[in-house]
Amino acid sequence: MSDTPEQSGPQALQEPTLDEQIAAYQREYRELDPQVEKVVSALGRLNRRMNVAYGRQLADLGISNAEWEVLKTLVLAGAPYRLGPGELAKRLGLTPAAMTHRIDRMAGEGLVTRDRDETNRVRVIVELTDEGRSKWLEAMRMATGFEEDLLQDLTSDERGVLGEMLIRLLRRVEHTQPDAGGRLQDLD
Repeated sequence: MSDTPEQSGPQALQEPTLDEQIAAYQREYRELDPQVEKVVSALGRLNRRMNVAYGRQLADLGISNAEWEVLKTLVLAGAPYRLGPGELAKRLGLTPAAMTHRIDRMAGEGLVTRDRDETNRVRVIVELTDEGRSKWLEAMRMATGFEEDLLQDLTSDERGVLGEMLIRLLRRVEHTQPDAGGRLQDLD
């Protein structure tokens, strides 16, 4: 067996290499295009491993991935980093009940505030706190270090080409699966 990155670490004995996986698939499904399978399987494994790494970084900061998603969404909304719970739920692909649960937890942790809108007392506004923004910034610093390390073997030109190719794939999926941006079920 070759010494490939997917063979190192605690899962080395549990998960076959990409080549082994593709060979097994071809044995069972002869119409399989091995080039296509290598690309999508590598992307899937990369995504899984990156999510684990990001999850560990967030855990070190004392926040969950679900909380990170809310912090990120509020930052993306722009200063003053405020949205209504319904808009947050819509942007995250969550039910209102799941969003309420998440906001309750985050308000208790001091990451967000939830107050009545001064111009419309019926409306509630969720706002990023200084603590929430600090957690977001620290998570970004950690992620940036991880991502730079991940891409260290690629030249600037290769990074640009890879980025453009991945965007083309993303656009194809978004075109054929326009509803795939949300959640199939709540994560909380």
